[in-house]
Amino acid sequence: VQLVESGGGLVQPGGSLGLSCAASGRIFSIDAMGWYRQGPGKERELVARIFSGGSTNYADSVKGRFSISRDNAKNTVYLQINSLKPEDTAVYYCNALMKPYMQPYGDYWGQGTQVTVSS
Repeated sequence: VQLVESGGGLVQPGGSLGLSCAASGRIFSIDAMGWYRQGPGKERELVARIFSGGSTNYADSVKGRFSISRDNAKNTVYLQINSLKPEDTAVYYCNALMKPYMQPYGDYWGQGTQVTVSS
């Protein structure tokens, strides 16, 4: 089982970016998928999360600018990022709370994708 992210890059302040993350392999269930980020010299923090029923939660710093969505049939989560600020610069990690086949239930992580906001 692996989580594969895509969509990071260099964006100017005020710009937009879309991230995606697909969980592959044999998976029994995914209870939640989300995005965390770790900026330079900072701890990893939750950005947004979406549960299997569709409920979401966001970090206060991104509310109104970031939007998370999910395609359950494709085991894929998306993050639309608008009105980017330099402080959004970070490595963004995909997370899934899931039960893969023959592996324990728990949190699984992608390798991370860099988002840099700079003029």
